[in-house]
Amino acid sequence: MADLLETLEGDERCAAWLAALDDPRIPRLAAALPSDLDLPDVLLDLAVPHEDIAQLISLHREMTASRELTDLLARAVGGLLWRLGEPGEGTSLPDVPAAAGTLGRCFAVFVFVAALPHVRALHREHGIPDDVSRHTLADLGRNLAVHRRRFGTTGLLVPWWPTRHFRGELYQLGRLQFEGQRLGERTGKAVAAAGGGAGPGDPCLSVHIPDFRGPFTPRACDDSIARARTFFARHFPREPVRVAVCHSWLLDGQLRKYLPADSNIVRFQERFAPLPAPPGTAPEPEDDTPVAFVFGGTGTPRAELPRRTSLQRAVLGHLDAGGHWYPGSGWFPM
Repeated sequence: MADLLETLEGDERCAAWLAALDDPRIPRLAAALPSDLDLPDVLLDLAVPHEDIAQLISLHREMTASRELTDLLARAVGGLLWRLGEPGEGTSLPDVPAAAGTLGRCFAVFVFVAALPHVRALHREHGIPDDVSRHTLADLGRNLAVHRRRFGTTGLLVPWWPTRHFRGELYQLGRLQFEGQRLGERTGKAVAAAGGGAGPGDPCLSVHIPDFRGPFTPRACDDSIARARTFFARHFPREPVRVAVCHSWLLDGQLRKYLPADSNIVRFQERFAPLPAPPGTAPEPEDDTPVAFVFGGTGTPRAELPRRTSLQRAVLGHLDAGGHWYPGSGWFPM
C-alpha cells in the first residue's frame, strides 16, 4: 500500500493528479465498494473477463483494509465525478507507472466500481434505457480484455479512457460509441466554412470504433448513427447536435491505396469530410497505433507478425516500405 502511494507521489503526472484532487471545489462523495461477496457479480455485469475476477477480489481485500487507500479512492471518485455529465470536466485518471505493480494497474477499476451508483443515477435521470447503460459501462471489461490480450495480466492499459463512460459523456449505441464534446476552434471553423451549421464551441459527437465487436460494416454503422440521432435528441434535448467528428488512424487516407474500394474501412472513410491539418504544421506519425489495434500490441517483432488479411498486409507493407501512418480527422452532419 505504501509502495503505491509513494510511487504515485514520485511520478510527475500522478503527483499532478493527486494535487488536482485537493481542489476545494471537488465534493467528497460516498465511495463505498461492494462487499467481497457482491463484487464478482458487479464485475461480471461490467463484462470483466472471468480470468481477472480472482485477482480483483484479492486486491479488494487490500483496498478495503487500508484507510489510506480508501481515502484515496474517495478522493479519486470525487474528482472523477466532479461536474458529472459535463464534457471535459472532472480530474480523469492518470497512467500509473509500472513500478506501482498490480494494485497500480487495477486501482482505476475500483474507482469505476465505486462510481457506478452515481453514473447509473445520472443515466436514470436522463431516461437512458437499461440496455444502453449496461452496454456502455461494460466497456470497462473490454478495456481489461485489451490489457490481458497484450500483456497476459489484469489491468487497464489507458485508465483515463473509461472516465468518459463513467461521467455520462459517452454511450455505446450498436457498433459505434458516441461521445458528447464541443467543437474546437480549428474544427469548428472548418465545419462552419463548409456549411455544417455549427462552429467553435458548439456541441458535437465524437465517434469511436471499439474493439471486440466484430466488423464495422456500412449497415452496422448506419444503424449506430441512426440510433445516435434519436438517442441524443431524446435524452439530451437541451444541447442539439448538428455534426459528428472522428479522429482516428482509420481515417488515414493512405489506407485507400491498399484496401479494396468496398472494404469497411474505405466505406467508413467516405462518410467523413476531411478536416484540414493546422496550417504550417507537419503531422506527427503514429506508426504504433495501427499496429497495436490490428495485432493486439507492439511487442512482437514486425517480421513475426501475420499478414493474412488485406489490412495486416497494408499496415506492415506500408511501414516496410519506409512509410508512416498518421491520425486522420473528419466530420459529417447529423
